[in-house]
Amino acid sequence: MKKDKIRKQGQVIETLPSLLFKVKLESGEEILAHLKGKLRRYRIKILTGDKVTVEISLYDPKRGIIVYRLK
Repeated sequence: MKKDKIRKQGQVIETLPSLLFKVKLESGEEILAHLKGKLRRYRIKILTGDKVTVEISLYDPKRGIIVYRLK
C-alpha cells in the first residue's frame, strides 16, 4: 500500500552486485536499495554520485527501492 512507504532524497555512494546500491539519505542514514521495475526495464543507468528518490518501507527502514533518478 502507498501508506506503508516513505519517499526520501539521497545520493548513491556505492554500487553493489546484482543491481543493489548503497544510498546515503539527506538525513545521514545509509540504506540498501534496489531498482524499481521500470528503471530496470528501460535500463536507466544509476552511477555513484547520482541523486535519487527512494521509497522506504516502514517495516524495514534499512532497505528501499530507487524509484527516480534526479537530474
